Amino acid sequence: MKLNTKHKIDTQFSMASMTDIVFLLLIFFMLTVSSVTPQALLIDLPLSNNADILLPQVNVMITADLTYYVDHQKTTREQLEGLLQQKLNTAQRFVLLQVDRSVPIAHMIYVADIAASLHAKVAVATQPDL
Repeated sequence: MKLNTKHKIDTQFSMASMTDIVFLLLIFFMLTVSSVTPQALLIDLPLSNNADILLPQVNVMITADLTYYVDHQKTTREQLEGLLQQKLNTAQRFVLLQVDRSVPIAHMIYVADIAASLHAKVAVATQPDL
C-alpha cells in the first residue's frame, strides 16, 4: 500500500545560490586586489609608449662616468641627500631619475632609496618605443 503525502521533501540541491555567492566573492577579491599598492619601487620599463609626465619634479641625472646632477646642477654622491632634501621641500615630492644605460643599478637604487626616505615618488625616464 502506497501512501501519498502532499508534503514531499525535495532531495535535489540547487546550485543557483551557491554560484551567486561564488561570483560575489570573485567580484570582492577582484576589487580589493586592484586597490592594494605593491611595496616596490615605482619604475618604468626601458621602452615605453606612455605620455610625458607633466608634474613639477626634481630631475636627478646619473651620467656614464657616474656624475650626479640635480636639476642640471652638478653634485657629488655625498651631497646628494642634502640637496634632494632641500629641493623636495620646495617642489612637489616627485623625483624623475634619468640614468645612463651603462650605470650599474646600485647607483639608481641608492638615489631611489634617498627619495623614498624623503617620502617622494620615484620614476625612471625612458626612451619612447618607436
